[in-house]
Amino acid sequence: MSNDRSRPEWATDQAEGYASHYLKGTEGGHDGMTSNKKAVAGNSYPRRRQLSVDDYVKGVLAGNRAIIAQAITLVESNSQKHIQLGQEVLKKLMPYTGNSIRIGFTGVPGAGKSTLIEAFGTMLCDQGHKVAVLAVDPSSSLSKGSILGDKTRMENLSRNQNAYVRPSPAGGTLGGVARKSRETLLICEAAGYDVIIVETVGVGQSEITVRSMVDFFLVIMLTGAGDELQGMKKGVMEIADAIFINKADGNNKQAALNARAEYNRLLHFLQPATKGWETQAYTVSALTGEGVPNIWEVIQRYEQETKSSGVFDERRKQQMLDWVRTLIEDQLKTRFYQNAKVKENIPIIEKLLINGETSPTLAVQSLLEIYDEQN
Repeated sequence: MSNDRSRPEWATDQAEGYASHYLKGTEGGHDGMTSNKKAVAGNSYPRRRQLSVDDYVKGVLAGNRAIIAQAITLVESNSQKHIQLGQEVLKKLMPYTGNSIRIGFTGVPGAGKSTLIEAFGTMLCDQGHKVAVLAVDPSSSLSKGSILGDKTRMENLSRNQNAYVRPSPAGGTLGGVARKSRETLLICEAAGYDVIIVETVGVGQSEITVRSMVDFFLVIMLTGAGDELQGMKKGVMEIADAIFINKADGNNKQAALNARAEYNRLLHFLQPATKGWETQAYTVSALTGEGVPNIWEVIQRYEQETKSSGVFDERRKQQMLDWVRTLIEDQLKTRFYQNAKVKENIPIIEKLLINGETSPTLAVQSLLEIYDEQN
């Protein structure tokens, strides 16, 4: 057997052209590339420069889309280091926020939310507005991942220079939706977007969360969805400022008109979501565009009336207070579960609970007493 170390041990003593022959590796690293040590020393592959607080602030205010995206990623991060930096950035951006109309969009699955938002957003962009769409995507309870498909569904709007579409993972918690979406909203406002649209994950408790961060809340309905999803109808309608029955075109147009009349009869018996404003139902077709301009007309009329009455500003102030309370609850929850003694005792108390040696109430009291002792 040859002593040539460039040949595998199972190779025969054949000619050099034998298939088992291979070349010696290039000195210094894989495929002739320099080693990491040399690359760093020689600055062959420079890393992207870490942005400072001022870099983020200047980039956002200048409307730099790349820095806007990085700033949003920063505030979405759950890393303590990133959270601290993100809050410093937000503090400097706060004087430039609040100059938009914030609109919440929700609706049953299949109602055509994304299609309608794209048609509505494109119309506003054509009128000279700058539109930001914050689409909250549901996160998997198993993998924690999200599809983040809204940017694909709103392909035309995503390419519009006056629009910014940002799908964000819900993270499995409504608290996460509240904090991340609110802070993303503020960044977009500071960047000059005057219309902010927050699209929710669907029908459920998340609608209440989004209602607490927008000025105008719009519900999209369909005809022929059984009994119009009776279980959620009243709860969602009570927080709606307008209801739009989508897909009012073709053979479905008359059914949509009938549904509009039915909803308006029902709304007559409900307390308005906004003081001094009468919630009404309308028809719209994202496919043909009929009724899309009416959405903006209704929102503008709402903004004018609520600002004149003072309700608009009062709601913004109340939302800020609600936000503070939500953040306090989130911070307390985080501190509790990060407490070393609490983490140490949770498995012990859980075992006692499973074995029937304690009750859920006593288990909670025990953990809270452990936490209180550490503070």
